[in-house]
Amino acid sequence: MIRNFNFKTTLFAGAFVLIFAACDRAPKGDNATISEEKTTAEATGQTFVVDTADSHVRFTGHGVGKNHPGKFRLSSGSVAVANNQVTGGEFTINIHSMDLEQEGEMFEKKLRPHLMSGDFFDADKFRTAKFEITKVEPYKPNDKDKSLVEGANFNVSGNLTLKNETKNITFPAHIELDDNKIEAKANFDIDRRQWQMNYGNDKTLGDKFISETVNIELDLKAKKS
Repeated sequence: MIRNFNFKTTLFAGAFVLIFAACDRAPKGDNATISEEKTTAEATGQTFVVDTADSHVRFTGHGVGKNHPGKFRLSSGSVAVANNQVTGGEFTINIHSMDLEQEGEMFEKKLRPHLMSGDFFDADKFRTAKFEITKVEPYKPNDKDKSLVEGANFNVSGNLTLKNETKNITFPAHIELDDNKIEAKANFDIDRRQWQMNYGNDKTLGDKFISETVNIELDLKAKKS
């Protein structure tokens, strides 16, 4: 009986360690290509209005042995479709809508205000971020470059404006569309330094180091206007 108890205790402890380690492991997304701002695509065809209540941008920042995930809501957006092809579109991210997934006084009273400060989003000065589509083309995976997004079928390029800095990013996405709705999902990594977020990325900081890589998960739904 004692042996059985010890075995179960050891098994439980091992499982707990594995789960805890998995929670602290940095999430992995597709490597987004980042370049200079490009010309916005002309949005032709049928307009689909983004469902802001059912769409979000999830982010995960991480440091040494810790992850900090959260979500932003969209305040507006639209996507244009012609001949079963996305031709253009844009959406606006409400920075003040940031909702951290971790609960507790430390996260709400210390981490969130810090993220909203000038060290990161500078939310009082830059209340929104914006993504504008510049190109959408079929995604063609190969043995060396296969998206982590299940069913990825398009490469999406767009100008991301954040803190008054605009860069073009390209990433794979899974896009489903029919006559009445559009659903798009993506999971990719970006370098926050491209948008003037440099706080804490000096590796000499030891356990206070914060990675320059931020994981982004996009979940967007739009309905025919």
